[in-house]
Amino acid sequence: MAGVPALAMPCAASAAGFLEPAGPVAAAQLSHFGTISALMLIVIVPMFIALPLVLLRYRRGGKGTYRPDWEFNWGLELLIWGIPVALVAALGTALWNHTLKNDPYRPLGPSPLVVEVVALDWKFLFLYPEQGVATLDLLVLPQGRPVTLKLTSGTVMQSFIVPRLAGQIYAMAGMQTQLNLIADATGDFTGRNTQYNGLGFATQSFTTRVVSAEDFAAWVTGAKAQPAGLDAAAYAKLLPPSVVNEPVIYGRFTPGLFDQIIASFAPGMAGGHQGHASQAGEAAAPAAAHQHDAHTPEAAQ
Repeated sequence: MAGVPALAMPCAASAAGFLEPAGPVAAAQLSHFGTISALMLIVIVPMFIALPLVLLRYRRGGKGTYRPDWEFNWGLELLIWGIPVALVAALGTALWNHTLKNDPYRPLGPSPLVVEVVALDWKFLFLYPEQGVATLDLLVLPQGRPVTLKLTSGTVMQSFIVPRLAGQIYAMAGMQTQLNLIADATGDFTGRNTQYNGLGFATQSFTTRVVSAEDFAAWVTGAKAQPAGLDAAAYAKLLPPSVVNEPVIYGRFTPGLFDQIIASFAPGMAGGHQGHASQAGEAAAPAAAHQHDAHTPEAAQ
C-alpha cells in the first residue's frame, strides 16, 4: 500500500501544473516542453543503450579487440561532434520560436480585462481598475476573455506564476511587468510566488478562480457591495509581512493606487528605490490620500 501514494503523486502534480493546461499559454508551454524532451532523448536513449553494450563487449574476457595505439576515426568524430551541434541548433531554434510566439507582453485579443497585481510579503493584492474593486489572495477571471496582468512589488522582488494558465514572470519594486493569458476552463487554479522572500514564502499562494462571463459580472456586483475599502491607510496595513488565512474582497479602492505604489520607489521619495516596504507605504500614503480626497464621493460629502 505504500506505493499507492507514490503512484498518485504524478497525477497530483499534473492537476496543479502546466502538464494539465487550462489555457493557450500553458498549452504552448506544454508543447514546447514535449519538443525539448523529445530532442534530449536523442542523446539520452543512445547513451543508456550504448553504455551496457560497451561494458559488456570490453569487459575482461570479452570479444572487444584491445587497441592501445588507436588514436582517430573520422566516423566517430563526425558522430561525436555532429549530433551535439545539430541538437544545439535545433534546441536554439525551438527556444527562439517559442520565446517570440509566447512573449508575455503580447496581447492575446481585443478588449482584455486589466488586473493590476501588487506582490507583498507574503500575499498578492489584485486591483481591478475598470471594475473598481480589489482582492487579496483571490484572482477572479472570466472564462475565454483575454487578461492583461500588470505586475509590480511593494517589497522585494517576487516571481508570479499560475502554472495551469501562464508562465512565470518577475514583479519588482518601482517597475512594471506584464503577463497576458486566457483561461479556457472554469475552476480554481493555484498561483504562487516562486522567489524566496522569507519565512512565509512556502505558504504564499493564491486562488485563481475562473468563472463564466455572467458569473464574473455577478461577482463584480457582489464585490462592490462589500463594506471594506482599500485606501492608502488600508494599503499601509498590508505592508508588514503576514500570511492571509482567507481571501479579502474590497468594494472600492483609491484610483491610481497601482501607479502610486510604483512611484513610491522612485529616487527622491521616502525609501528611495531600495524596496523597504514600510518606507514605501509612508511615501504612497500622502499621495494616495490626496487623490482619494480629490476624486471620491466621500470627499465631496
